[in-house]
Amino acid sequence: MRAGDFVGAKIYRKPTEDKRTKKDGTPRSPKKLGKIHFPVFTPGGTRVVGFMVRQSDIAGMIERPDRFVALDAIGVYEGAIAVDDVKDTYDAAAAKRLDINLDDCIIWVGMDVRTESGDVVGYCSDVEFKPRSGIVQAFYVTAGAASSVLVGDTQVPPTMLRGYADGAMIVSDEVKSLGYSGGAAAKAAEASVVVGDKVKKGAKVLDDKGSVAVDKGSRALGKQLGKTRGMFKAFKDEYQKASGGSSKATK
Repeated sequence: MRAGDFVGAKIYRKPTEDKRTKKDGTPRSPKKLGKIHFPVFTPGGTRVVGFMVRQSDIAGMIERPDRFVALDAIGVYEGAIAVDDVKDTYDAAAAKRLDINLDDCIIWVGMDVRTESGDVVGYCSDVEFKPRSGIVQAFYVTAGAASSVLVGDTQVPPTMLRGYADGAMIVSDEVKSLGYSGGAAAKAAEASVVVGDKVKKGAKVLDDKGSVAVDKGSRALGKQLGKTRGMFKAFKDEYQKASGGSSKATK
């Protein structure tokens, strides 16, 4: 499972078991919680424990802070991604149940990646993990959005993770010898064909219109989480400011 497959997806609150069926016998629809934002890792960084969820605005105008939602509380209800709407699914109560300290947890996605010797190799763009345990199987490191499209990402095994220092994910020097995978150019090479004009134009669009804002905003996320309720809003404000967006709704 890759976190990127879920980022931006709508997530809902399951009705309590005694209210899942209407009087006419049909299933009751879940209520929207918000959209999945970024994965949250244990302090050691090798296990995903949950996601930040950007809550829906009140009346479409008043913003609410992001919430931490425990990974083990996320499931499927009536074909939608949904959570058990109970206290220990969210924030401090979830952290206590999971025996973690949110102040010490970290968000790798978006963080600059450096080797132990100090070489910058890109930033963490995604993570692959086991859906039940949250154990990380690979970190995806890319030099930029266009680079990811053309040549792919470097898949870094968690055994090469060395920790966090000065706003960056620190990895083993061995990472520099790892190749790329998943890019259009790599796939084309395997098929013995050249990268088409459409792919090149698509990469140019990413460079001209998307990658600058995405990369700036992503790098703003590479810091440890703050105090339980306030940390999520601080993250969102910092991300939006860095990417040139606004942290407040305008009507």
